[in-house]
Amino acid sequence: MAITRTLAGLTLAAAAATLALTAPAHAAASAPWGPYYAPGQAAKATGTLTATGEDHADLPTADVVRVSGKVQDNTRGAACGWAVFRITYRSGNQLPNREHWARDCSYRTPKRFSFTYRHVYQVELKVCAERKAAKPSLNCLYAGTWKTLYLSK
Repeated sequence: MAITRTLAGLTLAAAAATLALTAPAHAAASAPWGPYYAPGQAAKATGTLTATGEDHADLPTADVVRVSGKVQDNTRGAACGWAVFRITYRSGNQLPNREHWARDCSYRTPKRFSFTYRHVYQVELKVCAERKAAKPSLNCLYAGTWKTLYLSK
């Protein structure tokens, strides 16, 4: 009987050790966002954001952030719907940012997008409706307020 208990105890300890080794070091934080609209609901954006491996050693950042979703143009004219993202990331001890955008110019036919960045501190979004162009206008980038989708804590 003592041998059975010892073997059962060893089996449980081995199972716990195996589980600890196979469990991820950092859990993924996934969250839906949106819908967010351009003024007058001329464009719409919605999606999900997944952040994995948050590191709080020096500057708090997520190791990897993946954003996916859809942007939709709700205008019948020559305008397009824009989902503009501002990604703030760690570079050494600095926190620079860059823009990433998705554009849809087909009336009420959403366009899917997906992108991944590393060492991310913050992700913000702005939805605009404006003419078709190679990149969003300065008005889209600098007028109005950004919506925070992710902020490392």
